[in-house]
Amino acid sequence: MKTKILHTAFLVFFFTANAFAQDSTPSNELYTAHNKGKFFAHWGGNRTYYTTSDLHFEGEGYNFTVENAQSHDLPKGWNIDYVKPGSLTSSQTNWKIGYFIHDKFNVSIGVDHMKYVMTQNQTAMINGTINLPSTEAGSQFNGTYNNQPIDLTDGKFLKFEHTNGLNYVFTEAAYYTDISSIFGITNTDIFQLNFTQGLGMGLLVPRTDATVLQKQRHDEFHISGYGFSADAGLNFTFFKHFYMLTELKGGYINMTDVRTTYTGDHAQHHFWYGGTIVSFGGIFRL
Repeated sequence: MKTKILHTAFLVFFFTANAFAQDSTPSNELYTAHNKGKFFAHWGGNRTYYTTSDLHFEGEGYNFTVENAQSHDLPKGWNIDYVKPGSLTSSQTNWKIGYFIHDKFNVSIGVDHMKYVMTQNQTAMINGTINLPSTEAGSQFNGTYNNQPIDLTDGKFLKFEHTNGLNYVFTEAAYYTDISSIFGITNTDIFQLNFTQGLGMGLLVPRTDATVLQKQRHDEFHISGYGFSADAGLNFTFFKHFYMLTELKGGYINMTDVRTTYTGDHAQHHFWYGGTIVSFGGIFRL
């Protein structure tokens, strides 16, 4: 009986010790094998392109539309302002911070600080009416317009820009796929290549620089509309924690209430956009 008890005790001790030994064995799993629970943040710059849009302006004494207005962005190129405190928004910049809820899925919030400039050197067709008091400078344009051309070059009729920010404040869900093995990369803790895809939606909070019929411009941030976006890109991760992200991003923006003056005048327009983004950031498990 004693022998049986000793034998059983020995077996229990053996298997328990073996289990502890297995638990204490250092894991060879790579840090980059799993993303769940990691936070990430990045910053970068963009180039953006816009479709033409119908710019509709409405206020006391006028109601007209500039048809198929052309526009462009306002890049600064490689510039110290991208990293200079206090000057970050003088360039076209992007920020995002997020969290992986799954190895392949993350959620994030971000700001795309784009710049939108109605091309000044253009002749556009306008429709609508302008009937301002004769004491106002813009009264020189009084009349009824029925698909008539107007030269916008000198800016006296209209200047319209979201250069203090076509600010798209969004939330996004994204899917990451590790494609390192396709290129023969085995140690992803040194270098990892991911393919990313995301869908987002958010609000437009521009600070619009608009001079309509030579009226005083509105110069404050204002929630002006909403947008939807989609992106796809390549994430190059170095030494587990640092990465460069290159993306193609596009979407739809509908600005239903752009403030143009302090008297309640407003504009509205909608358009599609597309562009490229290059960002730099870090990913960590806290």
